[in-house]
Amino acid sequence: MDHPSKRLFPELAVGGYTRIDHAVDFYVRVDSLLTPDSVVVDFGAGRGRVMDEPDTFRRRIRIFKGRVRRVIGVDVDPVVLENRSVDQAVVWRPGTPIDLPDESVDLVVSDFTFEHVEDPAPLEQELGRILKPGGWICARTPNRWGYIAIAARLIPRRWHAAVLSQTQSWREERDIFPTRYRLNTRRAMRRAFPAPTWEVYVYTTTGEPTYTGRWAWSYYLSYQVMRLLPQRFREMHLFFVHKTASPD
Repeated sequence: MDHPSKRLFPELAVGGYTRIDHAVDFYVRVDSLLTPDSVVVDFGAGRGRVMDEPDTFRRRIRIFKGRVRRVIGVDVDPVVLENRSVDQAVVWRPGTPIDLPDESVDLVVSDFTFEHVEDPAPLEQELGRILKPGGWICARTPNRWGYIAIAARLIPRRWHAAVLSQTQSWREERDIFPTRYRLNTRRAMRRAFPAPTWEVYVYTTTGEPTYTGRWAWSYYLSYQVMRLLPQRFREMHLFFVHKTASPD
């Protein structure tokens, strides 16, 4: 039997993505900010799991290497040194400077990383230091008040890997990290990246119900519920933070 996504989203047959795919939404908008001369930091780059995926449009728009001047992967996990999607890898220990020069980066992209941040203050300080005036921080991260984050906070952390093995069987245990949700609301982002140095643009969206496991009834039910949710409770924040000037 076909997966229910094929019935709900027939456009999957054209390009392999749906009309509500927030990965495509996010990365197309990120791409609009890039030029061939851009220096990009992939913050939370990890091992570069995207390189293991089939060659599709969704994969291609998420790989910047070869399309910009330089891609630098930054992560707290030394596994970033194995990442094949970056030109340079940097291991960062929070509370210390990122090993990059001041105002040397045009754009920071962070995909599913801000939910793991323990203390936003050092993050803002270091990203602000390495980013050029006029540069952008682009982050896709779960909404603290969306169903994904609420479920993650209700389920004890020791059970996360077991639950995800049922709901997202394609994820490997080594790609599952503790969540904090301290930088996952509009207010928290504006507090962490304050005016006038920063301009925070955000919209909250939803995508396919990817945490429903193998059960068709769960997929259909989740999709219908998600359609009715007020924007405040939708699953995903897309943050675009513009650095207007160097801090005084």
